[in-house]
Amino acid sequence: MADAGLKPEKDFSKEADKQIPDAEKLAKTDIQAAIEKLTALEKQTRQASDLASTSRTLVAICTICKDAGNWNLLNDQVLVLSKKHGQLKQAVTKMVQTVMKFLDDTPKLETKLSVIETLRTVTEGKIFVEVERARVTKILSDIKKQQGDLKSAMETLCELQVETFGSMDRREKTEFILAQVALCIENNDWTQAGILSRKISTKYLSRKPKKTPEQLEKEKKAREEKEKRGEEVPPEVDDDTTDLKLRYYEQQILLAKHDDKYLDVCKHYRQVLDTEAVEEDPSKLLPVLQRIIYFVILAPHDNEQHDLLQRVFRDTRNAQVSEDAELLKLFTVHELMRWPEVSEEFGPHLCSTDVFDNKANQSKDEKAHQRWQDLRKRVIEHNVRVVAKYYTRIGMKRLTQLLDLTEDETEKYISELVCSKTVYARIDRPARIINFAKPRDVDDVLNEWSHNMKSLLGLLERVDHLITKEEMMARIQPGAKAGKEKKSKKKA
Repeated sequence: MADAGLKPEKDFSKEADKQIPDAEKLAKTDIQAAIEKLTALEKQTRQASDLASTSRTLVAICTICKDAGNWNLLNDQVLVLSKKHGQLKQAVTKMVQTVMKFLDDTPKLETKLSVIETLRTVTEGKIFVEVERARVTKILSDIKKQQGDLKSAMETLCELQVETFGSMDRREKTEFILAQVALCIENNDWTQAGILSRKISTKYLSRKPKKTPEQLEKEKKAREEKEKRGEEVPPEVDDDTTDLKLRYYEQQILLAKHDDKYLDVCKHYRQVLDTEAVEEDPSKLLPVLQRIIYFVILAPHDNEQHDLLQRVFRDTRNAQVSEDAELLKLFTVHELMRWPEVSEEFGPHLCSTDVFDNKANQSKDEKAHQRWQDLRKRVIEHNVRVVAKYYTRIGMKRLTQLLDLTEDETEKYISELVCSKTVYARIDRPARIINFAKPRDVDDVLNEWSHNMKSLLGLLERVDHLITKEEMMARIQPGAKAGKEKKSKKKA
């Protein structure tokens, strides 16, 4: 195709002003003759590199076919005109954009699909119409989704690599990727959804709007004035990405829940919490605060989880969800929690949400019962860590009483914590004793003994110094008293 940046060799604007209206009148009686007349004009304007006149001619040909209701002829003309030798790129772009506007006027779905396929054929492999191809593909995907063919809709939309489109606005790119991820989730293609979601930059989603309300109002008035004067108005750019951010993290929460990555779910909810639209709306704020507490508790214990747990606990906004904050507090103190008491006290409240369910197959969320079992597991693991903190050795019978478990369950949970390196423990089965004291090697013992000896010698030196000081003070004091008595006698 010819470069649209070339200067026109001849201006055909006058010829176009005359022949296009004539062709439109002729089309009412003989559409083929009208198209042939405009085709001859299109050849002249194309060869002269007259972009404006070529664009007007292509649009006129397509409009005549559409007004006549001859959609098959429209498809043929779009294909033929786009393949003309030396066709101007911007003229093809203008034609494609015009035909896209005709999609809403198609009489039936089959006609609309045929026009869409024509546009996809014309735009295939052409960078200068990549945005138009993406938009048409999105329309086709939505149609397939409405027809119930989710798999085909996903395959159609996911074939687009919109992150490589340089001419597409960043917000529109993000919306396309979010739509791709949503279709993958609906098709249970969680792996593909996770891969696509990584293409979105969280920095872009977290940015604040640069324009003040006053600036936005001023720009709106300027746009309205331009529209009244008939001037071309550029598309409005929305700096606020709050809606995209909420959609993105909603999808990330679904992905993390599916993989049982509770700590990631908590982090995503914390990002949602930092959104002004959520902070200012109590109906949204309270559920988010609750879920942050629930999922940080459900996360397996490690250094990162412990740090996040403490930060969540210190959040002053937890006062708005006092009952959940009480449950969180139990995990921050080194005290035993009896699972029957926890279940009785907090169970009804927790199971009233969609996060937990203490009865299998009773909730809409298939994993709600599993999360209830995981909560019980976290309570037991917390109790084991507390016992390991206060005991060096403990009998199996006593430990089972403290944990409210059977011996097999107790051994199972201790083994899991030892494998995850959360606690150190050794089980002596014949003696039925669990040893939580970690054995030390010779170097550690020697270093501790050396440190203790240094401390002891330092204390002895300090005591010796204090004794010497007291002895010196005791010697000085009698002489000072005698001197005072002599002075008092002389005065008398």
